[in-house]
Amino acid sequence: MQRYIARRFLHSLLAIWVMSMIVFSFSRLTGNPLDVLLPLEAGPEEYERVSKHWGLDKPLYVQYLVFLGKALRGDFGTSWKWQGHTAMGLVLERLPATLQLAGLALLISIVISVPIGVMAAVLKDTPLDSLSKLIALLGQSLPSFWLGIVLMWIFAVQLGWFPTSGRGGVMHMVLPGIALGWFQVAAIMRLVRSSMLEVLDSEFVKLTRIKGVPEWKVIWKHCLRNAAIVPLTYFGVTAGVLLTGSVVTESVFAWPGTGLLVVDAVRARDFQVVQAVVIVFAGVFILTNLVVDVLYAYLDPRIRYQ
Repeated sequence: MQRYIARRFLHSLLAIWVMSMIVFSFSRLTGNPLDVLLPLEAGPEEYERVSKHWGLDKPLYVQYLVFLGKALRGDFGTSWKWQGHTAMGLVLERLPATLQLAGLALLISIVISVPIGVMAAVLKDTPLDSLSKLIALLGQSLPSFWLGIVLMWIFAVQLGWFPTSGRGGVMHMVLPGIALGWFQVAAIMRLVRSSMLEVLDSEFVKLTRIKGVPEWKVIWKHCLRNAAIVPLTYFGVTAGVLLTGSVVTESVFAWPGTGLLVVDAVRARDFQVVQAVVIVFAGVFILTNLVVDVLYAYLDPRIRYQ
């Protein structure tokens, strides 16, 4: 297991390095940031001076090597849009808001999807099973930004139950949390249902029932634990989906997280902040998948990594 974790860690570092090259190259395709930084009346001398100051006059590969060398020391540069703030400092300042929203969305998806998915499998071909299929269909058909706008219009504008935007108390989190987590509710529910149907038909479940184990214990302890392998695999993907999905949701609800930060940075062609956000997102996504892989061995002792 230790060798496997070490190997996965090295693979993770390689993935982050490749991601850094991709985001560094693609961010430059958005155009010259000096067109945004400098006023329209700026002359060629001003362009040349600012270009040298930020190192934009060097070849692209030289700029990347400079960026990589500083990044290895934890220096992702200074923001061009937010003067006086480091890129990573801005990301770390906004990251708690994004993690808070993503955590709520994940909690909503688990609390709703797991019980309904389990009961839909136990009560197969009943009205509850049909309802779960309808919820799954709607959840995977509605884009998060459209759902967010509809929720805002109904519950914030028309009914006035929730605020329309911003970050404050618990009430500010409800609508963006539902909008962000709704798709995950549908996906996890279908995975739990299909996994439970497979486990319920297995021989060890029949043997457990013959031994007289209470039905609730058979379902919620023995069956759910064995059926959790497939949904757990999806949880690793969910981390990336919630982080990247937060970009759209935070823009709709003006939630001051890293998603809204990266949108503002892209508009301002603030390469430093864009690179820092993507690197942090990639790190969280890779770390989450590593934790999920390690949890496999706990849920299923048959799984061994050599």
